[in-house]
Amino acid sequence: MVRRSESVPFAFVAEAERFRSDVTPPPRRRASVSEVAGRWLLGVTIVAALVGSLVIGMPALTLDHSAPAQQSQASEVSQGE
Repeated sequence: MVRRSESVPFAFVAEAERFRSDVTPPPRRRASVSEVAGRWLLGVTIVAALVGSLVIGMPALTLDHSAPAQQSQASEVSQGE
């Protein structure tokens, strides 16, 4: 790796933090009513999809306590024969 013999001046970094431009940026364009409504509708759709998937998926996440009892009864019947 090649090393430089001269030191790197860091003064320009400090100056860059203090520099203020006299040029003001253009004002931000306000969103139209249709853009605001579209963003709101998109947000509501995403939230509704998440809630819907949670509601539909909840039965799959619950523990079914009746399933082991049915299996044990079936095994008792087959053992009794």
